[in-house]
Amino acid sequence: VQLQASGGGAVQAGGSLRLSCAASGGPLNSYFMAWFRQAPGKEREFVATIRWSGGTTFYADSVKGRFTISKEYAKKMVHLQMNGLEPEDTAVYYCAAGRAIVSTSTTARGYDIWGQGTQVTVSS
Repeated sequence: VQLQASGGGAVQAGGSLRLSCAASGGPLNSYFMAWFRQAPGKEREFVATIRWSGGTTFYADSVKGRFTISKEYAKKMVHLQMNGLEPEDTAVYYCAAGRAIVSTSTTARGYDIWGQGTQVTVSS
């Protein structure tokens, strides 16, 4: 499986962006598909994940109620709709895939396939 992320950009606080991740190269039935982010000088952190089969989702507390992760089954794409963006959301966002289990689905160790990052910049 290979991943290609897109959709980053620069917005003002309160604005919205939609990130997309296109998967290719293999079936996703046993995968969780996730978004992580990494701000300058900080560790990579979990943002959201969705189980490809069934659609179970988990979110970081910092984005609950503002971000929504979804999937397009036929197109093998995962989206992250980000509303109410804050300057603290500024980071490089990465999509990831892995045969995680629920207990590891919110940690980077649950994922072994990573796409390239896409920059999100939120100005105040």
